[in-house]
Amino acid sequence: SFVRDIDKLPANRAIVHAIVSLARSLSLQVVAEGVETDAELAHMNSCDEVQGYLNARPMSAIDTRAWLAKH
Repeated sequence: SFVRDIDKLPANRAIVHAIVSLARSLSLQVVAEGVETDAELAHMNSCDEVQGYLNARPMSAIDTRAWLAKH
């Protein structure tokens, strides 16, 4: 939920920055979940991975195999 509207809400940016900083200080990797727009993705450059509808919608195992083969 912190990712949603991160491009419009300074409080969400501050929360994401704090979470990423904490994870980095603990030598943890950071996965941003719920990234659904290019604007949200633009604020996730400090994360190791992103997950969300921007990359792919939920799919079956069979569809996942085909999607992975294509990408």
